[in-house]
Amino acid sequence: MGILERAVFLRTSRQLCSLSTSPRNQLQHQNSNLDNALVLFERNPSVINVSSWNKLLSRCVRSNQIQAAEYLFDKMPVKDIVTWNTMLSAFKKTKNPDLVCKYFFGLQEIGLMPCERTVAILLSAFSDAAYSVLVPQIHVLVVCLGLKLSVFVGSALIRAYASAGDHFALGRVFDEIAEKNVASWNALISGYMELGCMVKAQRVFDVMPEKDMISWTNLVHGYIVNKRIDKARTMFDKMDKRDVVSWTVMISGYVQDESYTKALKLFRFMVDSGTRPNDFTFSCVLDACSGCSSLLMGQQVHSIILKSGIPGNVYLWTSLFNMYGKCGEIDAAYSIFESMEIKNLVSWNSIIGCYARHGLPTRALAEFERLIKCGVIPDQITFINVLSACAHGGLVTEGEKHFESMSINYGIEAELEHYTCMVDLYGRAGQLEKAEKLIKEMPFMPDVVLWGALLGACGLHSSLELGEFAAEGIRKMEKDHPIAYSMLSKIHGEREQWTNIIELRKIMKERGVRNQKAGSWIESPVDVS
Repeated sequence: MGILERAVFLRTSRQLCSLSTSPRNQLQHQNSNLDNALVLFERNPSVINVSSWNKLLSRCVRSNQIQAAEYLFDKMPVKDIVTWNTMLSAFKKTKNPDLVCKYFFGLQEIGLMPCERTVAILLSAFSDAAYSVLVPQIHVLVVCLGLKLSVFVGSALIRAYASAGDHFALGRVFDEIAEKNVASWNALISGYMELGCMVKAQRVFDVMPEKDMISWTNLVHGYIVNKRIDKARTMFDKMDKRDVVSWTVMISGYVQDESYTKALKLFRFMVDSGTRPNDFTFSCVLDACSGCSSLLMGQQVHSIILKSGIPGNVYLWTSLFNMYGKCGEIDAAYSIFESMEIKNLVSWNSIIGCYARHGLPTRALAEFERLIKCGVIPDQITFINVLSACAHGGLVTEGEKHFESMSINYGIEAELEHYTCMVDLYGRAGQLEKAEKLIKEMPFMPDVVLWGALLGACGLHSSLELGEFAAEGIRKMEKDHPIAYSMLSKIHGEREQWTNIIELRKIMKERGVRNQKAGSWIESPVDVS
C-alpha cells in the first residue's frame, strides 16, 4: 500500500473511531467521515488499488449509504469479484432483487466467474416467492460452472428451496453436498420444519452424527412455528446445554402461543440457571407481561433491565412502554416513549394505540400529527389505531378525514379492519344509516367482528330492524353465536316486547345457546415459582 493510500485510510480510521456516544451523533459522524473519504478517493482514483476501493465500498454498504456505494462503484477504475459481491450484498440488504439481477448480469458480461459467495448472495436475494422460479436456474448455473457443491453453497440452496416450498429438492441437494458438516444438517432440519415436514425433520435430527446447540434450537423453533408447543418444550427439556438463544426461543414460543404465565415461569428458570438474558429475551418477557396484564411483574423486569446495564434498543424500549400502556400506566408509557432517542414506526403505532385503547383520542391524534411532522410514513396499523381513537372519542369528522386520506395521501388501501373501525365510529355516534351504507358498499365480505360492531351499535341505540340485519349476518358466519341473541333480547326489552324475548329464549334453549357471562379483571400476582 502506498503512502497516499495509508494516509487516506489512517485518516478515515481515526475519524471513524472518534465517534460520539449518542447513536444519532454516531450515524451523523459516520456519514460525514465516509463522505470525506469518498472525496479523497475521487481526487486520487488511479493511485489506489482495488483492495482499498473495496474496503471503502464495504463501509458504505455497512453504513446503509447505498447511493454512495453505487457512485463509488461507478468511479472504480478496476473491479474484481469482491467488488461485485459487495454490490450484490447491498441490493440484497435493501431487498431489491431486480438490481441484484441487473448487477449479476453485468458481472457476467465482463467475463468474471461467479464464486461460491456470489451464488449464496443470489440465493438469499431470491428467497421471496415471486423470484423462487430462479432458484433451480441458479442450481443449474452452479453445476454448469463446475462449482463444487460445498457446505456453504449447499446450505444456501437448501434454504432457498425451502423458501420456494420444494421439500423434495431439499433431500436431493443435501445428498449432493460432498462433505457434510453440522451446518448442512442444521440447514436441512430448518428447511423441513419451515415446510411443516416435522416427521422428516425429526428423523434427520435423530440420525445426525453430531449435534450442536444450534441443532437443538432449530428443532425447538421448528415445533414452535408448527404450533407444537408441548413437543417443543419436550425437546427443550432434553437439551444438555442451553444458551441465551435457546432460552429466548422457548420463551418467545410461549408468548406466541399466548401461554404468558408459562413464559414468565421459564424466564424465572432461566435466571436461576445463571444464563444472562439479552435484550431480545427481555423484550419477549415484557410481551408476556403485556399479554397477562401483569404490571407488577413488568415493573420487576424493568428493574432487572436497569440493573443489568443492557443498552436499550428501539425494540426493547417499545416492548417496555407497550407493557406499561397495556397495563394502564399511561404516564409511565409516555415517559419511556419520550426518552427514546430513536423511534421507529412500531414505536409510534404502539403509543397511538395505547392512547386509543384507553379512551384518549385527542392525545392519540396529537401523536399521529407528530409522527407525520417527523417524516415517518404511516402504515395500515397506524390508521387502525387512529380510526379506533376517533371511534372511542366520537370524532366522526376526524375519522372520515383520516379514512379518506389513507389512499389519497399515502396510497394505503383500506382493509376490512379499517371498515370495521368506521362502522364502530358511525355506530357509537348513532349514525346507523352511514354504517349500513358503508357495509353494503365496501369491497369485502363482513366478518363476525364487523357484524358485532354494528349489532352493538344497534343495541346502544335500540335499532331493531338493523339489529336483526346484523344478527342474521353473524348467524350466517357462526351459527347460534350468543351475542346475536343477547343483543336482540336487549333491544326487545328496551321496547317492552316481552313476547319476542320469550320466543328468543325458547329458541336459545332448543339450540343449546348460552349467554356469555360478564366478567371483570383485577391484577393478581403471577406465580412464577
